[in-house]
Amino acid sequence: MIIIKGKGVYGGYAFGPIAFYERQDSIVKRKHIEDVDSEIIRFEKAQGVAIEQLKNLHDKAIQEVGELDAQIFEIHQMMLDDDDFVSSITNIIKTQQINAEFAVATTGTNFSKMFSLMDDDYMKERATDVKDISERIIRILSEDNQDGFTTDKCVILAADDLVPSETVQLDKTYIKSFVTMYGSPNSHTAILARMMNIPAIIGLGEQLSPKYDGKYAIVDGFNGKVIIEPDQETIEFYEKKQLEETERQNLLKSLKGKDNTTIDGSSIKLFANIGNVADVAYALQNDAGGIGLFRSEFLYLQSKDFPTEEEQFQAYKTVVENMAGKQVVIRTLDIGADKQIDYFNLPKEENPALGYRAIRICLEQPEIFKTQLRALLRASAYGDIAIMFPMITDVEEVREAKAILQNAKSELTALGVPYSNDI
Repeated sequence: MIIIKGKGVYGGYAFGPIAFYERQDSIVKRKHIEDVDSEIIRFEKAQGVAIEQLKNLHDKAIQEVGELDAQIFEIHQMMLDDDDFVSSITNIIKTQQINAEFAVATTGTNFSKMFSLMDDDYMKERATDVKDISERIIRILSEDNQDGFTTDKCVILAADDLVPSETVQLDKTYIKSFVTMYGSPNSHTAILARMMNIPAIIGLGEQLSPKYDGKYAIVDGFNGKVIIEPDQETIEFYEKKQLEETERQNLLKSLKGKDNTTIDGSSIKLFANIGNVADVAYALQNDAGGIGLFRSEFLYLQSKDFPTEEEQFQAYKTVVENMAGKQVVIRTLDIGADKQIDYFNLPKEENPALGYRAIRICLEQPEIFKTQLRALLRASAYGDIAIMFPMITDVEEVREAKAILQNAKSELTALGVPYSNDI
C-alpha cells in the first residue's frame, strides 16, 4: 500500500483504477517563410477558430458549473485577443520570418514564464491559462484534433496537470476523481473541480507516476491523500467514510426549507453569491436566505459596450423579484486587476490590484457610476436591495459615493420614478 499526499481542492471519496493521462503536446518546428502577410492571416484565422471553440466551451461550462465559473472561458477569449499577446506573435512572424506555430509557441512560453515569476499567487496561475490558449492555437494551425481524455469505464484520472478546457470536458459519468502532480488551489482547474463536485487533489509531485496506471486506488479529497493498492482494512474504512459522507449530504438536503437556527436558538443568515441573473436559480434551488453578493461587473464583462441604465435595471429587477422579498446585496462595478474591459480603456499599472480599480474608477467616471446607481435605485422599488461599494480605502471615498447616490435619487424624484428610501 502506497500513500501519496498533496493538496485537496474538493472533498469527497473515490474508488477505482488510476488512468494516467499523458497528453501529446504539439511538436513545433521552426520553419522559414517567405510570405509574411499570408502567415499572419493564417494565424488570425486560427485565432478566430480558437475563440469560437472557447465560446462553445463556455456554453458547455454554463451547464456544468454555472455562469460565474464559466467566465473562465470568456477570460481565455479575452487573453487570445490581448494586444500584447497578439502583437508579440505577429512581430515574431514579421521580424524572424518564421511560421505561426513557432511564433505562438515562443510567445506562449515567454508570457507563461513572465506570469510564473510574479509574486502574486493568482497571477502565477495565469501561466497555465497562457499555456492552454497557446496550445489551442498551435493545434488548430497544425490541424491536430486531440479531444482530451476519453474513457468508457469508471476511473480516477491522473495527470501532470489539467488545463481548464480539459477539466470542463471530463465526463463525470466515468471520471470519479482527478489527481495531478502540479497545480495550486488558485488555478481555474481547481475552481472548476470544486464547482463540478469532483473529488480532486493537486500538487502530488513526482511520486504520482505513470507506473501506477491501472492500479486500484482510493482518493481522500478531504485530507489530500491518494492510497494506491490499499489493503482490505483500508478499503473497508473508506467505504464506511463514504457512506457517512453520503448520509451527511442527504441530511443537508433534508434541511432545505427549514429555519437556519443554531442549537442555542440563534438565527443566522445563509446567503448565496451570484454573477448574473441565471445564477439565482442555483440560490433558490439550495434554499439561500438571500443574495450576499451580486457581482454586477459581469454585466459589463458580458457586454461589448457600457450596459444601459435600462439593461441594468431589468437585470437587477429580475433578481430582486425572483428572490421574493429576500435581501439582495449588489456590489457596484468592480473592474481592474484581473477583470479588464476593453471599452473602459484602463491604463496599464505595475500593480493594478491596488490601484485604479473599483470605486476609484466609478468616482473618476461619475456618469458611468450614476447610471448604475439609478438602475439599482429603480430596482429597489421591487424588493429588498442593499448596495455595496467595493475596494474602499478611506472615508472620503464613501462620502463621494454617497453624494453621487443622493444626486441619482434627486434625479429620479424629479422624474417621479419610484424607489425605496430604505436601502
